[in-house]
Amino acid sequence: MNIAAPRSASLSANDVRVPGDTRQRILDVAQASVLEKGFSATSIEEIIAAVGITKSGFFYHFADKGELARSLLERYIEREKILFDDLFARADELSEDPLHSFLIALKLFAEMFENLEASHPGCLTAAYCYQDRLFDRGVRELNASGMMAWRRRFLERLERIAERYPPRIAVDLVDVADMFSALADGGIILSKTLEEPKALCRQTLLYREFVRALFLGAPASAACLPQLFRKIGWRMQNGPPFWRAVPRFNSSPPYERASSRFHS
Repeated sequence: MNIAAPRSASLSANDVRVPGDTRQRILDVAQASVLEKGFSATSIEEIIAAVGITKSGFFYHFADKGELARSLLERYIEREKILFDDLFARADELSEDPLHSFLIALKLFAEMFENLEASHPGCLTAAYCYQDRLFDRGVRELNASGMMAWRRRFLERLERIAERYPPRIAVDLVDVADMFSALADGGIILSKTLEEPKALCRQTLLYREFVRALFLGAPASAACLPQLFRKIGWRMQNGPPFWRAVPRFNSSPPYERASSRFHS
């Protein structure tokens, strides 16, 4: 959806008072609205009303709604890059071992969401994916490049780990890298749908234990696996670990599952 307007439109004094700040406020309001109800349901009119500018003020910063979409995604991807650069830098300072550093980074990431009082607001990458027909090819490619950046970041770390700690089972490290993206978005969906603010934290910690097991084999003993699977609501059948684990069906509704999470 493109609503074109010239950048040369006249502006009021309020519109140009602090250009940088106004642009960021537009992006902040737009992102919150897109995460809440989607891009198609987010109108320029409601954005300018919330920011307190005129329509000409909006078009001074963005040529149309398509440019707003690109700018939102560019900012979101850059902020994610900064976040993970910082997390991994802190983890590397605490340990030179590639596996231990990776586990520390995952722990730091989980702690960011440990004390959320409300569900996670959502993922802009996922929101764009669900409505990709609204965007031009450039925006869709930008979204894909953001996902590939996650893959490369995690794959590089996993390959360094594998050089020192060969995986205990046959696995494609690309899939293990992508697993974090799938888990993160899945954790956000759980958090929002079931109104469980800590869901993303728990899923991240579970991924952390999987990575530990993959390279160290720590939970591979009969004593550890049942406890691990009980935590995620699975039960063990007789046979080799992992592929003999099957879902433990619960008679209670999904939103009541938290109360029985640790039942045998």
